[in-house]
Order: sequence, then C-alpha cells, then structure tokens
Amino acid sequence: MGISRRNFLKGGGLAAGTLAVTGKPAHASVDSEQLRTKGLQTSTTVCPYCAVGCGMIVHTKDGKIVNIEGDPQHPINQGSLCSKGSAMFQVANNERRLTKVQYRAKGSDKWEEKSWDWAMQRMAKLMKDTRDRNFVKTEKVGGKEYVVNRNDGMAMIGAAALDNEECYLLGKFARAMGVGYLEHQARI
Repeated sequence: MGISRRNFLKGGGLAAGTLAVTGKPAHASVDSEQLRTKGLQTSTTVCPYCAVGCGMIVHTKDGKIVNIEGDPQHPINQGSLCSKGSAMFQVANNERRLTKVQYRAKGSDKWEEKSWDWAMQRMAKLMKDTRDRNFVKTEKVGGKEYVVNRNDGMAMIGAAALDNEECYLLGKFARAMGVGYLEHQARI
C-alpha cells in the first residue's frame, strides 16, 4: 500500500500534536542521569584552528584531558563546533603527539631528543643570525637614500589560537626584529 505525501504530513502533524498535548517534556539524551563530567576540573579555551574563535570547555582529571566540548555560553559558536574543533580531544590525547623537542642535525638520518632550553637558545641564535645577515638599514629610491631598518630574511605569522594581547606582543616583537612580512592566519 502506498502512502501519499499529503497523508504522510497529516499523520506526522497528528503525531507531533499528540506528543505536544501530553504535557510531558521531551527528553532525548545519550547521557545518563549522572553527569559524566561530575568532579572534573573545568576550564575554557578557544579553538586553535581558524580565525572564528569558537569557545570550548575542557574537562581534566589529574592533569589529563578527558573531555572537550563546545561552550554553549560562548557568543560566537554557542556550543557548536566544526569537525576539526570536535576532533580536538583526539589531537590532545594521541600517542603519536610529540611532547619533547626532536632535532635532526644537518646531513643526519636520525632524530635526537633535545631539551627545551637547548631549542630556545638555538632558535634565538638562528633568528639573530638571520636578522644580521638580511638586515637593510637604508634604501635608495629615485636617487634619494631613506632609512628603512628592515629585515627581508624573515616572516612571521599569527594564529587564531592567540588572544589579542599575544597578537599584540607578536607584532611588537616582529617589528623590533625589523620584519616587514607580518601576517595572520585569518587573512591567508
């Protein structure tokens, strides 16, 4: 027996009306009556993937992330997350995620573990060397010489995971280094 679209809509409307009149609040949930996040430490953060800045709630137990979900009180996403934001828990809790500095020397085929202090010192030295090698003090334009104090050997990029204050400091640092190529992930 076939059912017409009109009869299907009539039946659906009748069923919805019957459920609405019963006065019982609808309750559909996969969660148990006891909250699964009860007793966990809660903090808020911002999704690091794009420039939208969706709010997230992170639940931790003994310093380990056990749950990440959208923040329903956040004005941007109101609790919803895209597929990348929803997968953030898997990024944080992944046995393949690197937590230590790995370094492969020039010409080597092996990675070696280094300390964070060593990595910071090395990055600072390489940045200073690059700045010294590529720094332009003056530039001639139309026969006239101008002071430019520019570093053409570096570029810096901000990210959506940074807040306003961090972006401000990154911009100040980049300009102090003479970097002219300063961008943000939201514009690329």
